[in-house]
Amino acid sequence: MVKTRKVPPYTDLMKPTMQALRDLGDSGSIQEIAETVIENLHLHDDIVAIPHNEGKSNQTEVEYRLAWARTYLKKAGYIDNSQKGIWFVLSDYKNIDLNSIDGKEISRAVRSKQPTKKQSQSSKSEDVSPEDKDTEIWRDELHRILIEEIKPDAFERLTMRMLREAGFIELEVTGRSGDGGIDGKGIMRIGGMLSFHVLFQCKKYKGSVSPSAIRDFRGALDGRADKGLFVTTGTFTRDARKEATRDGATPIDLIDGDELANKLKELSLGIKTEIITIETVNIDEEWFQKL
Repeated sequence: MVKTRKVPPYTDLMKPTMQALRDLGDSGSIQEIAETVIENLHLHDDIVAIPHNEGKSNQTEVEYRLAWARTYLKKAGYIDNSQKGIWFVLSDYKNIDLNSIDGKEISRAVRSKQPTKKQSQSSKSEDVSPEDKDTEIWRDELHRILIEEIKPDAFERLTMRMLREAGFIELEVTGRSGDGGIDGKGIMRIGGMLSFHVLFQCKKYKGSVSPSAIRDFRGALDGRADKGLFVTTGTFTRDARKEATRDGATPIDLIDGDELANKLKELSLGIKTEIITIETVNIDEEWFQKL
């Protein structure tokens, strides 16, 4: 089967996005949608791994253009998203003939309803960033701080603090050389009754984590934990995600840069959220410097 070797424009990703949501039962997370679109379009791994803004963001070009596709579909009234980031097809379009979706026409229709520069001199171009301009800005700033400003040991402490806030107990940083990349261990309690022994690895990384890194980490887990947790500022390749959930192997949960940002924001760790009429997110760089 021949795989596509170029990144499709966002206009060509609207119909695949709708198809992906239909395949997922009319709703799905950003990651689920992306993985389904990539699978359906048979996008080549080299294309999927292309960064959108290397060094400043952990988003890939495919993810960036898919975000635009969702933005226009939402503005056109086809889909919407919940506060928890789950996207869903609106009832009027659940049974639509997907062949009727014309991305270029949707883009033109949405743009025609936007104020012109003369009508709104203070408004920025709609092309500044997809879905949420403020979200894009604070995520890029957080990514810069985590990659460039804090040291690896501080990132380990940040990971431990996050895990404690999330409910882990008996956390300990190990970080021994030759230990398969294991940085620490802890116990996750669920409902005050069940507990899981977890070994974790945290990696400051600009690019994508490969499946070989997941295999190496799993090799160090055997017989020592119920599951593993891999935290990175970067992303995971599709093959790495598949390797993490491979049947018959010790399961490994993955937290990439976007999910890390979401969790730090949720737990208010170095991130302050002010809600007036809109949500404003501020990065407390000094907090990270003191880790």
